[in-house]
Amino acid sequence: MTARATPAALVLMLIAVALFALMDAGLKLLAPHYPPLQVAALRGLAALPIVLVWALATVPARSLLRVHWPLHLLRGALGVAMMAGFVYGLRTLPLSTAYAITFVAPLVVTALAGPLLHERIGPQRWWAIGIGLAGVLVILRPTGEGMMTLAGLAILVAALCYALGAITVRMLAQRDSVQAMVVWFLLLLSIAAGALALPGWVPLRLADGGVIAGVGVAGALAQMALTEAFRRGEASQIAPLEYTALVWGVMLDVALWGVLPDRVTWLGAGIIVVSGLYLLRRERGEVMPPLPPP
Repeated sequence: MTARATPAALVLMLIAVALFALMDAGLKLLAPHYPPLQVAALRGLAALPIVLVWALATVPARSLLRVHWPLHLLRGALGVAMMAGFVYGLRTLPLSTAYAITFVAPLVVTALAGPLLHERIGPQRWWAIGIGLAGVLVILRPTGEGMMTLAGLAILVAALCYALGAITVRMLAQRDSVQAMVVWFLLLLSIAAGALALPGWVPLRLADGGVIAGVGVAGALAQMALTEAFRRGEASQIAPLEYTALVWGVMLDVALWGVLPDRVTWLGAGIIVVSGLYLLRRERGEVMPPLPPP
């Protein structure tokens, strides 16, 4: 019999999702004013000092240096592509629509776990993955009169990069601490995205200082809450709470931009969520490491 997640784990997971939603809203506010790679660099730089303090307070400093570098570098490169695509898509897409598309990531992780991690993927899981991908097609509507846009495709690419990054996390979790994974992800994201953004770097506006600081604080606190939630509770029981991000996305869209997802987006999101919940139920009891969202 599997243990039930503690109330504290459930609350921490809900807090983490809400904080990540606030962080993403900040990214969307910055997206019209700065290149995507610059926004990605700012996201890493703003959160890094807080995360470093947390990491050094919870694990020995030497554990942050003794890591598996090839996988960290690969995850860093995937993180840059993920953040750039996500921010590019947020320029024009509502936050809720972007979230609905990124919900496909757990399905892709399951699909990739077979060839990359040699995990057995049964026919029922493949059916769930196929149905979830169909939900993405419903949202993107790739027809002559559909809404398939570069923004939608950019979010989809970001979700694929996130899924590949999640595979590297599963590999790294066997060797490195969660603190090391978070610190090096943010550090490599900051350095790589900053270097790529440098030729077209746009001077920061004073008015955006509060938003940038908010992105850093929300992102850092969210990562801490997420890590603690997965430490206290089983992944199969608390991971479904990630789907509450759609609720936050809708509320933030209405409050900040006055938009709502249309019926087709709701339909596609529902298909993806149902297939994702089915996969989580099939994988119940399998402990998975916490995965830092975009």
